[in-house]
Amino acid sequence: MPILRSTEIRKMNDSEREKRLQELRVELLNHRAKVASGGALETPGRIKALKRTIARILTIKKELEHSAEVEG
Repeated sequence: MPILRSTEIRKMNDSEREKRLQELRVELLNHRAKVASGGALETPGRIKALKRTIARILTIKKELEHSAEVEG
């Protein structure tokens, strides 16, 4: 299950998207550190969901930048 849906990301303004992106990256870093230290995650699928959500935010960010270039 995605952490954020595409429609939710599109409704955010730029600063909200950046803030959420940083939060997700920190969470992913923490999960990866826990796995590297030999710990077991409570929800192993969370890493995959985090990576997909980060990619989704970056993709929508690029789409919006591209549409802004085309318009003006």
